[in-house]
Amino acid sequence: MRKISLIVLFVICFSAVTAQTERHIEVESAVVTTHTTTIKGKKVPYKATAGTQPVWNEKGKPIASLFYTFYERTDITDKTTRPLVISFNGGPGSASIWMHIAYTGPVVLNIDDEGYPLQPYGTKSNPYSILDVADIVYVDPVNTGFSRIVDEEVDRSTFFGINSDIKYLADWVNTFVTRQNRWASPKYLIGESYGTTRVAGLVAQLQNSHWMYFNGVIMVSPTELGIDRGAPIHTSNYLPYYAATAWYHKALDSSLQNQDLDDFLPEVEAFTINELIPAVVKGGTLSATERDAIATKYALYSGLSKEVILEHNLLIPTNFFWKELLRDKGMTIGRLDSRYKGFDNAGTGSRPDFDPALSSWNHAFAPSFQIYVRENLNFKTDLTYNLFGPVHPWNRSNENTGYDLGDAMRQNPYLHLMVQSGYYDGGTDFFNAKYNLWQIDAAGRMADRISWKGYRSGHMMYLRAEDLETSNEDIRQFIINSMVAPDMPAKYN
Repeated sequence: MRKISLIVLFVICFSAVTAQTERHIEVESAVVTTHTTTIKGKKVPYKATAGTQPVWNEKGKPIASLFYTFYERTDITDKTTRPLVISFNGGPGSASIWMHIAYTGPVVLNIDDEGYPLQPYGTKSNPYSILDVADIVYVDPVNTGFSRIVDEEVDRSTFFGINSDIKYLADWVNTFVTRQNRWASPKYLIGESYGTTRVAGLVAQLQNSHWMYFNGVIMVSPTELGIDRGAPIHTSNYLPYYAATAWYHKALDSSLQNQDLDDFLPEVEAFTINELIPAVVKGGTLSATERDAIATKYALYSGLSKEVILEHNLLIPTNFFWKELLRDKGMTIGRLDSRYKGFDNAGTGSRPDFDPALSSWNHAFAPSFQIYVRENLNFKTDLTYNLFGPVHPWNRSNENTGYDLGDAMRQNPYLHLMVQSGYYDGGTDFFNAKYNLWQIDAAGRMADRISWKGYRSGHMMYLRAEDLETSNEDIRQFIINSMVAPDMPAKYN
């Protein structure tokens, strides 16, 4: 009997300890800290709120809790004219950490001027943050960062898909804006990578279903946005990126290598549109003479041999390019930032073993955020911060986000769009980003509200010190220029 009692007592005690120490996220919480930083030489006081806010189902029951970090300048009392920027990263399945502690927020990573990690890990003040001109909230979608599903019975398709992601996040943003009394504020969405798909759909969903209107959308390294282009166009459009990368690695003929990148690329873009794409579309009907001429020029611009271009029928896969460009030097190049180099176990093969850019970035971001969120923001939890969370399978069907964004712009004369791209980004290349804009404004009627900016870096252009300053300034000016004067009607003349 005594043995049984001890066992029962042990089970009860163990259960109690387990219940007390079980890792979970509070459905609603908020931790506020106050800070001061210097931006462009001027002191900016602000408060940071690190917390969680629920996602509800149609019956008002919490089904998930999203972690967010909200930065508000505290020396401005009139919020009606104070812009609000709502920031997302991509993946899908990526937390908001990337732009949060490396781009627009008040702190940035301790990294070198080219974006490589340094020790000791940590953050430092961001002298170029846009917090001087706008309040910013960074949002982690379900299963990213500290955000979690709290109702285990809920269907995962509620969250994990292009359109379901947009729908529940629109509801969440509506609640956040309402709670913060920011309906009067000029509002902006910014997204990076898959986050551009997210914000393109969100601006339309919020406008059409919540009657919330925005002044601007900022896309950093955009995806295809559901815009139809077909394999010949999509693959051909990579050539300007190949050319920029080959130029960076000094793999081109001196006649091109000695030109400035900005002078050289328009020539490659013109060739891509006017010669390469028409040739690829012809397929097997292309004459041998035409094929040879296109391959010769492709080789000149890409740094690859004419022979491998002909072997691939003028369509060079990105994986092959990352492996092939510096193969003779025993090196591979990065997918997300092709300035970064790595090496594989073997020089053979048609694709690199890993992306040296992403490996370097994970190394820099993960430890630094863990320190920052706990020590600077005072947010305590035993949960793992998911840089990349479990969100699969992801339903990619019925994507129309790029076209939806175009519709939203035509319906809202206040709405502006800016795209930022890195020339050396092979994951979401700059020329396909330009192609997006041509299709979003196929009629050519919104050119005064659409802009594109290029930077001499990769997917996260802001990791390069020079581009951190210029890209933030581009956002700052975009916000300032898309503000409207009091009592200016939203109408077309």
